[in-house]
Amino acid sequence: MNNQWFSKVAVWLVIALVLFTVFKQFDKGAMQGNQIGYSDFLEEVRSKRIKSVQLQEGPSGTEIKAKTTDDKDLRTTATFLDRGLVGDLINNNVKFDVKPREEPSILLSILGSWGPMLLLIGVWIYFMRQMQGGGKGGAFSFGKSKARMLDEANNTTTFADVAGCDEAKEEVKELVDFLKDPQKFQKLGGRIPRGVLLVGPPGTGKTLLAKAIAGEAKVPFFSISGSDFVEMFVGVGAARVRDMFEQAKKSAPCIIFVDEIDAVGRHRGAGLGGGNDEREQTLNQMLVEMDGFETNLGVIVMAATNRPDILDPALLRPGRFDRQVYVTLPDIRGREQIINVHMRKVPVGADIRADILARGTPGFSGADLANLVNEAALFAARRNGRVVEMIDFERAKDKIMMGAERKSMVMDEDERRNTAYHESGHALIGRMLPKLDPVHKVTIIPRGRALGVTLSLPEKDRYSYDREYMLNMISMLFGGRIAEEVFMNQMTTGASNDFERATSMARDMVTRYGMTDELGPMVYAENESEVFLGRSVTKQVNVSEQTMQKVDDVIRRIIDEQYAVARKLIEDNQDKMHAMAKALLEWETIDADQIDDIMDNRPPRPPKDWGPSSGKPSGPTPPVKTDGAPAAA
Repeated sequence: MNNQWFSKVAVWLVIALVLFTVFKQFDKGAMQGNQIGYSDFLEEVRSKRIKSVQLQEGPSGTEIKAKTTDDKDLRTTATFLDRGLVGDLINNNVKFDVKPREEPSILLSILGSWGPMLLLIGVWIYFMRQMQGGGKGGAFSFGKSKARMLDEANNTTTFADVAGCDEAKEEVKELVDFLKDPQKFQKLGGRIPRGVLLVGPPGTGKTLLAKAIAGEAKVPFFSISGSDFVEMFVGVGAARVRDMFEQAKKSAPCIIFVDEIDAVGRHRGAGLGGGNDEREQTLNQMLVEMDGFETNLGVIVMAATNRPDILDPALLRPGRFDRQVYVTLPDIRGREQIINVHMRKVPVGADIRADILARGTPGFSGADLANLVNEAALFAARRNGRVVEMIDFERAKDKIMMGAERKSMVMDEDERRNTAYHESGHALIGRMLPKLDPVHKVTIIPRGRALGVTLSLPEKDRYSYDREYMLNMISMLFGGRIAEEVFMNQMTTGASNDFERATSMARDMVTRYGMTDELGPMVYAENESEVFLGRSVTKQVNVSEQTMQKVDDVIRRIIDEQYAVARKLIEDNQDKMHAMAKALLEWETIDADQIDDIMDNRPPRPPKDWGPSSGKPSGPTPPVKTDGAPAAA
């Protein structure tokens, strides 16, 4: 309350000073507008054009205000009192009056002399408060913590709101028992954990899990970002760490949550020429607060990061972050649970099946699934629907995975035919080679940066890939370019991303995975760590030039062999390629059932709910996955 009052008073003072300065300048201008010289004034008196005069001693001489016979105001100043002036005024019948000198008020003197300086100070204070976020204590509260406290009454998040990470929840439930009943563990000699580090990809629910722990335990929850500690002033970060722990001790037992701790907890001395001293001082203070001479009983520090490899080792040792909880991407059951949690907030139709949606979204994080439900609700609103139906989720997945449709993009017929054969090549190889994910949908509608997309729907979650799958995947990636060569007699830039992925996959097979007989189970990849992440300063090369030449030869052999496999399949199945390209040119999108008809040499069935300008998806509602070949770009 005091801070708000001070801010309002300061703002009004600044406005008053500005207005005073402006009005004073206008007043001076008005006074100088009818100013005349003293000799001209005497001439006016002698010419009997002056009716009355007022004399007053001022700081720079005698100020004379005169009124002419035609009621005009004149002003002049005499540097000394002209003794003959009174006689001239009497002789010319001019009425005059003499006023004593006016002493200026103290307030006006202060405003006149100190006004500009006070104005500058006020502006400086205002901008410093804005830069520092208007924190507690005013403009000089740089060392105050920016942690936002959420008390137990306002925190309604519980474990029921967290889905898809059952193992992580089980691991942190013990913290809730510690906070609720610490005596239960202390009487057996156990101590409460000092810190818990939540590690996982972005969007997996690390922040939500920490908030749920505080909500379950009914304890205060302090949240802050790692970047909030360090600013432009030296020593601010360490002071904020001290202040944050002091506030937490007063509210113990409680939880401190530091989001994106890698912003302040990176390796000390990282990078060329040394590290950032201010950031390292902040990290040192945090290390001392977590496990130094003083013990913080009842204060649990939780932190989240998706880059645990760049954190300082002193931060990860037991006694500071005693536990590392891995919050991974959800599996198919976890995705189903997450979808059910988010669908509580939207009205859904009777045809919605969370298990099918979960099957069609492998690799999606919790944040991705939340975005999926939101996009589906937006699609339902656009068509003025009362509930969200499966078709809305299908459109939402297509938009998230492939990008929005570029319906306004105009493609000539030759480019459409080239794209149709390109995507047909990917689809044909994907259906004929074993172990690849089944092709679910092929489209030549431009989406995002792609002119067409081939989508594959995995039958189950994959956690590792075998050698045959990777070889067949390389063949599938080459299918688009080969189709262009065979049927269009040309090469386009649409296969550039296909070549990048195929070459990278072949190189990893040779240098990282040991999947070749020539080089065997050995890692040949160089040290590619970045020096600015706190790793080695020099790039080590442990492979001779002869070995690297052999690596290149083996990569070349793999690419040539899989290119030949794909070319033979396309040349031997030209009738299927023509039928698939014709279907794409006619309907723009074909689904798995139509692809089955083409592969069985049957005429493809018309797509469901298809309309060239309706924007409706051209296949059944099961979801899709972009694990297939990339689109022409």
